[in-house]
Amino acid sequence: MFERFTDEARTIVRLASEHARRLGHRYVGGEHILLAAVTAGQPVSGVLCAHGVTPDLVEEEIVRRVGLGAGAGLFGGLDKDALATIGIDLDAVRARIEASFGQQALARAAYTAHHGMPGHRGPRPPRLVRHRHRTRRAITTAHAAGPRPPEATGRYCTPGPRPSGHIPFTPASKKILELTLREALALGDSHIGAEHIALALTTIKQGLVPAILAEAGAPAPVLRAAILDRYRRAS
Repeated sequence: MFERFTDEARTIVRLASEHARRLGHRYVGGEHILLAAVTAGQPVSGVLCAHGVTPDLVEEEIVRRVGLGAGAGLFGGLDKDALATIGIDLDAVRARIEASFGQQALARAAYTAHHGMPGHRGPRPPRLVRHRHRTRRAITTAHAAGPRPPEATGRYCTPGPRPSGHIPFTPASKKILELTLREALALGDSHIGAEHIALALTTIKQGLVPAILAEAGAPAPVLRAAILDRYRRAS
């Protein structure tokens, strides 16, 4: 029923991984997919920017809330500035941990936090009763080879070495890809495009994406209507 992910959609997924590497994050979260969507130079990027969801704001919020470098995911959801007002310096905490346990300690802890102990499979993700086989195939095609994505540039860069090899997707980012397919199904589209990823970003309830959209002053229903309008006019 479905064609492969469009080139535009695959570009966003690959660009999300590149942004994660640039920031020194050893995982791809929903926030990285959002950053990729606003920096991909596609029609959806223009819609997001027009509603205040700009590359600078998204990246600033990611770094403020999560930090840079190995182990950053351990501090996701913590407000760095708010903690500083009560004397807690997250950068100093990271430095002390690495001094005591080694530079890879945070990376190992972050991996365990996201994936569980070695040999522990953890809770199974929710399954789609309908189209479950199509879901698996469609999400897999998001990583297929295609045009090289735009360079992942921004204001920030990890002070240490960038992660190499495969970077796993978090449960929140996997949920976004699942919702992407559901958006295409709901609209009756025979392709899975950038617009469906953007619509999924307005629907996701977990991870940092909802908080970043709120910080931008971009209500999800307003964004959703604008995205649908933009792609309906283009069709």
